Amino acid sequence: MKRDWLESVRPAVSMVVFFTILTGGVYPLLVWTATHGIFAREAEGSLLSDHGRVLGSRLIGQQFTEPRYLWGRLSATGGFPYNAHASGGSNLGPLNPALVQAAGERIAALRAADSTLTGPIPIDLVTASGSGLDPDISPAAAYVQVRRIARARGADPAAVRALIERHVDHPTLAVIGEPHVNVLTVNLDLDRAFPSHLAERVY
Repeated sequence: MKRDWLESVRPAVSMVVFFTILTGGVYPLLVWTATHGIFAREAEGSLLSDHGRVLGSRLIGQQFTEPRYLWGRLSATGGFPYNAHASGGSNLGPLNPALVQAAGERIAALRAADSTLTGPIPIDLVTASGSGLDPDISPAAAYVQVRRIARARGADPAAVRALIERHVDHPTLAVIGEPHVNVLTVNLDLDRAFPSHLAERVY
């Protein structure tokens, strides 16, 4: 009887051991090897560095408030802006006074930094994303900041706009997603393109 019982459970135990090794060891190892071999930079978080110093990630935004830099979206994460440990939105409805106030304060800050900014301001510059970590803004949101950045850096506005245009990422296969600009990569390129106007870097 005991032998029959062992024979009946042996296939089940063998399958458990086999699939534990396969799905818990072999498969993760193959995936890790493939991703680090084919998509090494993406697998490590799409980190951006300068002379060996990590400055940030293409995937997580940073807060820029100095006039010489491109500003990104607002962030409503807990603790501090762009807190990757507390990703989330404000959950405020469109008629909530707190949301209206936050948008109004951002509009005031943008206009205070650039007195020539009198027209409409793209909505993604005055609202937070659902994750609070969005690293990108629309090309329109980037272009309205050209004059402020050029003035702060003593640069030609046309040169600043051309630099931003080079960073516009278009929809995948021309249909998936919207055109967008990565804020951090633009700011890194601004520092490289106009080094004579650098103060201490803020990232």
